[in-house]
Amino acid sequence: QVRLVESGGGLVQPGGSLRLSCQASGFNFRTSTMTWYRQAPGTEREIIALISETGDFTNYVNSVKGRFIISRDNDKNTVDLQMNSLKSEDTAVYYCYAPAFSGNWGQGTQVIVSA
Repeated sequence: QVRLVESGGGLVQPGGSLRLSCQASGFNFRTSTMTWYRQAPGTEREIIALISETGDFTNYVNSVKGRFIISRDNDKNTVDLQMNSLKSEDTAVYYCYAPAFSGNWGQGTQVIVSA
């Protein structure tokens, strides 16, 4: 059974940093592309970052490029999202997701960027 558990969210001031983590289980993490999505209030869930199976390839939506860094540890089955220079528009619930296992979402972790 695919399980994704996100953690690390919280309240942070604009310009601050947070590091999100996702613990994956129930599938072959080492051979799975992993992604981070977010959903702001009143909007649809959007993909913001992707990392290949080995971590050699990453890609980001323009709005977070240069500020967020996705990484993974295939020995620990974790995928992290380092978020720097946070803005109020980054406020959202953040989810990790394995595209190969459609529909399996975790509970997400809330990030609030506010002074």
